[in-house]
Amino acid sequence: MEINVKGLPVHYAENGDGADALVLQGWGTGINLYDPIIDTLAEKYHVCAPDLPGFGQTPEPPEPWDVDGYADFVLAFCEKLGITECFVFAHSFGARIVIDVGTGAGFPGIPLKINKIALTGAAGIRHEPSAEAKKKAKKYQRAKKFLSSAPIRLLFPNALENLRMKHGSADYKAASPMMRQVLVKTVNEDLSPLLPKCKAETLLMWGRNDDATPLEDGQRMEKEMPQAALVIIDNAGHFAFADQQYLFMRVLAAYIGLSL
Repeated sequence: MEINVKGLPVHYAENGDGADALVLQGWGTGINLYDPIIDTLAEKYHVCAPDLPGFGQTPEPPEPWDVDGYADFVLAFCEKLGITECFVFAHSFGARIVIDVGTGAGFPGIPLKINKIALTGAAGIRHEPSAEAKKKAKKYQRAKKFLSSAPIRLLFPNALENLRMKHGSADYKAASPMMRQVLVKTVNEDLSPLLPKCKAETLLMWGRNDDATPLEDGQRMEKEMPQAALVIIDNAGHFAFADQQYLFMRVLAAYIGLSL
């Protein structure tokens, strides 16, 4: 399905009847990856799952959005569909949006009430880089400054982008120029101060072997979010819902009051 939100043709999935539920995806994924989750939630809820701008079948945002930009988009999407309160499931990048919207950060008089939350591989905690990482960052910044000078850019027009690609993460390398700017903005936002303000009942589901958002992040969220509980899934990584689908869906179903 498609709907226009903030001037963008937004692709979204819709399934089920009942109270509203929202599914927010992880970085670089299409919403179709979450079909098993949508189908499970649709046993109880009316589920809406948008491809966020720059992901799946929805065009990129008109400018490099930060987390607030994506949160504002989600609020506009919900307003278009008449969603005023809901259950939210989010993976990875989507969790940043939930933490932002769920605490009302930057959105006084927020028009959306989040009743209950399920997060998996949730992003949002920024880690202090190691001494080695700081050393590499300084070296990168020196090289970047040198390659950014007008004479060097004229002589070697591709050198700066080659440097960025060499030092960028897999997500950075796979992204378009616009989404690289979005990625840099959002991953540098530390949302951990908001965790104590995220007061909705929250289930945290974490793959024990998650190397994108480490288990210690889930443990910290469980400690700092007032109504959070953590379930650790063995033999699973950042995409625990795919690595251990049967177990993951049973946990999610139990959380929303279903028996599979």
